[in-house]
Amino acid sequence: MPSRKLLLLLLALCTPPSYATNCTGKGIEMQVLGSGGPETQDKRASSSYLIWQDGKARVLVDSGGGSALRFGQTGANMADLDLILFTHFHADHSADFPALVKSSYFEDRQRNLPVYGPAGNDTFPSASEFLRDLFDAKHGAFRYLSEYITPGEGSYILEPHTVKLSAKEIRREYSANGLSADAATVIHGSVPALAWRIQIGSQRIVFSGDTNGNNGNLEKLAAQADLFIAHNAVPEGATGAARSLHMPPSVIGRIAATAGVKRLILSHRMLRTLGQEPETLAAIAKRYQGPTTFADDLDCFALH
Repeated sequence: MPSRKLLLLLLALCTPPSYATNCTGKGIEMQVLGSGGPETQDKRASSSYLIWQDGKARVLVDSGGGSALRFGQTGANMADLDLILFTHFHADHSADFPALVKSSYFEDRQRNLPVYGPAGNDTFPSASEFLRDLFDAKHGAFRYLSEYITPGEGSYILEPHTVKLSAKEIRREYSANGLSADAATVIHGSVPALAWRIQIGSQRIVFSGDTNGNNGNLEKLAAQADLFIAHNAVPEGATGAARSLHMPPSVIGRIAATAGVKRLILSHRMLRTLGQEPETLAAIAKRYQGPTTFADDLDCFALH
């Protein structure tokens, strides 16, 4: 095993220049709103991403804690979004959603907003149940916002779409105005979870969400992706519950190489992986030699 000093030297010599910049408002761009996990000590927002086209935010993927603040910092508007996608309903992927819905009251959104997410189980709600649990007029946690799920009461409604897929199925869930979204089931312990592929024109952006990477769907969903956003939540050698929930760097590298992705972005950077960047990069590089970037909040990645 190389020494840590040698790994740091290799990281300095071999890491490609960062592809993260400020968003330009031109073309297709993917912006990281939240690059962290559920911990608060690192002061990162939890998982959330925006896809922009020519200066308008079109797709929101997840909305973990802190991401509503980041959403505002980008200058994005809820009125512009075409759809919202959830990978799963852990709090660090969904907690700021009600805050974003409330913020839309102060914008002039006049069209309904589709919201997609996985099916539920005894522990987690489906996408449809998630919206009802939040906004139902009688029993919702934020029942004063029930107009957003009640046709005719507000300027727009949230349209829930529960995605039910077979184990190996990849299916197009949305297609309109030059934008499509395809979903696949991934394994995140006992948590119902999805990975998403967004395509605008010829550009493909794939979000792994939280997964252990073991069912083979990501390799297919991410085939020839221009950007593959993978979650770096556990270090190499993770075992037990951590490994059953998340993929270590070697698995990320294998999937990226098999899929032939053009750029790899590592996000959902939990405290147990921070400071392990040289080891993470070395494990990935054994399989994937393409450009790899560690994401930070508000990083923006242009697609050409």
